[in-house]
Amino acid sequence: MSAAVMDSYEAIQALHKSLPPFSPYVPASLLPSIALILLASTFALAFYFSTLPKDTFPLRETAVASLASVLGGFGVVALFCSVGVNV
Repeated sequence: MSAAVMDSYEAIQALHKSLPPFSPYVPASLLPSIALILLASTFALAFYFSTLPKDTFPLRETAVASLASVLGGFGVVALFCSVGVNV
């Protein structure tokens, strides 16, 4: 390797060692509770969605289904992170 590449690598390595360790915004101890709340809300909204009357203009259906989908997505990510699969 050339001297310029080694100097660049050593500078990056020194910078890496000087940075503070990563600390998440949400404590890992809260993730199971967050996952439970989000996934329970998803199932409740899915049940509500299935009982809605069919409208000609499905604005309410789309809103409920979209909210359930977003909550389900974040709930699954929180569940995975709580069991150690950091995504």
